[in-house]
Amino acid sequence: MTQADRWRKRKPVLNYYAFKDEIRLNNITLPESHYHITFVLPMPPSWSKKKRTAMNGKPHQQKPDKDNLEKALLDAVFDDDSRVWDGRVTKVWGEKGQIIIRELDA
Repeated sequence: MTQADRWRKRKPVLNYYAFKDEIRLNNITLPESHYHITFVLPMPPSWSKKKRTAMNGKPHQQKPDKDNLEKALLDAVFDDDSRVWDGRVTKVWGEKGQIIIRELDA
């Protein structure tokens, strides 16, 4: 975020804070290491049924970047996310948007 975002009420900034609030309200937790986060991004409604079937569960290779998605989630879960030292992130297409968090064996 830029300095200007602190005082501007831009839609992306408001969406970011709403996301953080929702994560905190739902008491979502994340281990500091050995996790796998899967971001399921919803397919556009304009896609045909055939394309939706073909793309369901396939890698999402468009924006937003996976590191930006992870950063937003870590910022919402941890006051100091510098403690997080190991984790895996995947983003795929799906019928509805969701975030799946799994703890991996060490």
